[in-house]
Amino acid sequence: MKKGLILINAYYDIPSYLNQAERLKEEFLSVGISADIVKNGYLPLLLKDGKVCLDAHYDFCVYLDKDKYTSLMLEKSGMRLFNPHDAVVACDDKMTTYITLADSGIPMPETISGLLCYLPEKQVQKATADKIEKALGYPLIAKESYGSLGKGVYKIDDRNALDKILKDLKLKPHLFQKFIASSCGKDIRVIVIGDKVIAAMERRSESDFRSNIELGGKGEKITPSERLVNLSVKAARLLGLDYCGIDWLEGEDGNYLLCEVNSNAFFGGIEAVTGVNVAKAYANYIRKTVYGE
Repeated sequence: MKKGLILINAYYDIPSYLNQAERLKEEFLSVGISADIVKNGYLPLLLKDGKVCLDAHYDFCVYLDKDKYTSLMLEKSGMRLFNPHDAVVACDDKMTTYITLADSGIPMPETISGLLCYLPEKQVQKATADKIEKALGYPLIAKESYGSLGKGVYKIDDRNALDKILKDLKLKPHLFQKFIASSCGKDIRVIVIGDKVIAAMERRSESDFRSNIELGGKGEKITPSERLVNLSVKAARLLGLDYCGIDWLEGEDGNYLLCEVNSNAFFGGIEAVTGVNVAKAYANYIRKTVYGE
C-alpha cells in the first residue's frame, strides 16, 4: 500500500495543530494512502558513515514541523517533503520571507530588519530608535521573526513603547513595519495548494489589531479577486511552496499588501468558514504529485 509520513513536533500539542495531522491522515486513507503520524523526537534519522540514514520507508513526508535540520536531513535521505526544506526555512523567518519576495512585484508594508545585540548588558543605541521612528512613524508594528498565531506581534504607539520593545527584543531576531491603519483588526487569509487558490476568508477582530481566529477573530468566506488570486499564487511559487496560507492586508488605496506566509497554516478554521475540504485537496495534490494519479 502507498505509505506517507506526517511529521509533527514532539512537544507542540495544541488541538488545532494535532487536528491538522489527523485530518490529513483521514483524507490520505480515503484516497488509498496509509499515513503514519510521527513525532519528530522519535524519528529514526541519523548521520552515519558520512551519510544521512532513515531507518524507515515512506514515499513522502508532510512536514508539519519547522526543525530545519530534520527537514534537510530528510531531503538528503531522498525523501520528498511537502513543503520542501528551503520553503519551510524561508517562511519560518518572517524577515527572510520578505527579502525572498523583494523585487518580485509582491507588494509589502515598508519593513526594517531589527538589529541583533549579542550581549545582554549592552544598551540599544538611541540612533537606532531615531531611524526607525523617522522611517515608519507611529503607530508602527514590531514582529519577532519567528512565531505564529499572532504571537510576537506588537503595536507600538510612541517612543517610550519603541524604546521598551527594542530592549525586550534586542537578543531575538525581529523586524519593524509600517502600520496599515486601513487593515487594523482585519485581513484576508488565502490557502494555496499546488499553484491554485483553494479557499479564502476575511478575518476580523473587534478587540485586537490582529485578526487571528486563535486570538478571537471571526472569519467570513469571500471570493478573492483575480488580482488577489494571481498575487497569492505568485508568492507561493516564488517561495517554492506546495501548500501555504497567505495573509493579506488591505491598503488605503485598496491594494493588497502581503502580511505573512505560513507554510503550515492551520486549515480547521477556514474549512469551517468556507465549507472547503482543504485537507482532501492537499491529500489529492500530494497523491497526484507523488504517484501521478
